[in-house]
Amino acid sequence: MENKKKTAKDIELEKLKNIEKLEILQKAKETQGKQLTINIEDGGLKEIDELKELIDQKFDNPEEKHSLFYNGIQNLLKKYLPKGKEYAEQRKIIHEEKLIFLNRGVALKPDGTRGSDSRMTYAEDMNEMAKLISDWVLTSQDFVDLYLKLYELNEKYDYGHQINDDSSNPFFNRMNEK
Repeated sequence: MENKKKTAKDIELEKLKNIEKLEILQKAKETQGKQLTINIEDGGLKEIDELKELIDQKFDNPEEKHSLFYNGIQNLLKKYLPKGKEYAEQRKIIHEEKLIFLNRGVALKPDGTRGSDSRMTYAEDMNEMAKLISDWVLTSQDFVDLYLKLYELNEKYDYGHQINDDSSNPFFNRMNEK
C-alpha cells in the first residue's frame, strides 16, 4: 500500500477546486432563472437566461403570428363586418382602431405611413385582439359595439386614436366624459 500524504501542492490544488465550486454555487444562487453552462473548449462559464429563451421561442414564432393575424383577426373581421361599398368607411374606422392597438399606439401619419407593422406585433397583443374580436362575434356582432370595445382597449393602454382632422375632436371629447 502506498502511503498517500498530501503535499502542499495537493492541498493548494484542493483549496482552489473548493473555491471554484463555491464560486459556481454562489453564481448559480445569484442568477435564479438562469442556467450556468461550462464551455468545454475554454472551461469558461456562460449564463443562459432560460426564461428569456423560453419566452422568445414561444412568442416570436413567425408562423404563429402570421396564422393568428390572417386566419384569426383579419378573417373574423372580414367575415363579420358589414360588406359592401356603403360600409367601407365604417370598416376603415374599425380597422384603424385595431391597428392602433396592434401597433401599440402608433397612428397613421399625415403622409399615410405608420412606421410600424401590426403583423409583427407582440403575440400577447395579437392574442388579446383575437379574444376581443371572437368575444364580439359570439355576443353582439354589432360593429358599433366592436368599435367601442376597440376604443376602450386603446384607452386602457393610453394608446390614443386615429385622428385625421379636427372634426373628430368632439367625438373623442364626448367619449372621454365619464
